[in-house]
Amino acid sequence: MSLVSPALAAVCFSASYAVSRGRFLLAAAEAGASTHTYVHPDAHAPGGGTLSTDVAVIGPADAERAALIVSGTHGPEGFVGAAAQIALLREIAASGPSPDVALVLVHGINPWGFAHLSRTTENNVDLNRNFIDWSEPPPANAHYGELHAFMCPPNFADETIAQARASIDAWTQANGFEAFSDATMRGQYTHPTGLNYGGTGREWSNLTLEKIVRAHLNHARKIALIDWHTGLGDIGEPFFLCFNPRDSAAWERACDWWGRDRVETRGGFGGAKRPSYTGLLFHGVQRFAAQAEVTGAVVEFGTQARDEVRRALQLDVQLKFGDNDPSRDEDSAREAVLEAFSPQSIQWRRRVLAHSIQIQHRMLDGLRAW
Repeated sequence: MSLVSPALAAVCFSASYAVSRGRFLLAAAEAGASTHTYVHPDAHAPGGGTLSTDVAVIGPADAERAALIVSGTHGPEGFVGAAAQIALLREIAASGPSPDVALVLVHGINPWGFAHLSRTTENNVDLNRNFIDWSEPPPANAHYGELHAFMCPPNFADETIAQARASIDAWTQANGFEAFSDATMRGQYTHPTGLNYGGTGREWSNLTLEKIVRAHLNHARKIALIDWHTGLGDIGEPFFLCFNPRDSAAWERACDWWGRDRVETRGGFGGAKRPSYTGLLFHGVQRFAAQAEVTGAVVEFGTQARDEVRRALQLDVQLKFGDNDPSRDEDSAREAVLEAFSPQSIQWRRRVLAHSIQIQHRMLDGLRAW
């Protein structure tokens, strides 16, 4: 894999949500895209300004084939997704769009998390667990309640962490690592101050994505989807989570686009099988665009060791709900969360951007041939 130039990485990656938004809108204008802004009515930026989700649309409105590329589902993971979107828009500005494929780029679907460097929404909701059918009771996750106190300690004092780690190890030894992985990652709807909390109803970002899909993809019959993420997988390498049914035509299509060895891998979960995720954005898109067949994946990029990423998730929650520790440097803590999901290493960024450009190309080539 050849790395992109430092200059391209520098112009695609941004230092803040506001800078990323400005670069995305500029790149969209240069690519000739129409842009649409959805302002959050209640949430505000750290400095008090407005927050929004922005959409760039290119191509015929009645195209049968369309690509939907989403960034910022998990807050600071949006820096990577936005960089991929900006790179694609810059390519289109240089060479022109495909004449028969529509492209819908959604920047910052969770703008509060993006701006505040938090993986969740303003309500501590993991947006990627919020797309359940809210007309039914939320899915159960009985084991999470047994682990919540240890997974979300009130502080990071050495004694507190040692006790929590010992309790987690004992629970995992009794129940198995696979049960631990599933309980802590699949989504839970009972502990509002916990990890991977799915909420009590549809978040603003959930409702906004439905508006976007219905407004710009209502004519599509074939939709290719990438939801950009970070945190899982080998450092600097892509990790694919395809949520089309295994061995379905859509699954086989994803394997054709990105490689069977990538789509069918069981890595990333410490040897355990993939958690039974609930309420994914992928599922929401399938419902919102029921007239279409959706093929795609969550595409992750590895950032740090698995335990370090988990610690960042815990730190994100502890910054909101933990003890008010006057000795804690909250800026440093928030920077640690950012580093876990958007590393500052220029080499990491050059590698990840090169991968993302290739992944988008393969999807668009596959979409045109579908």
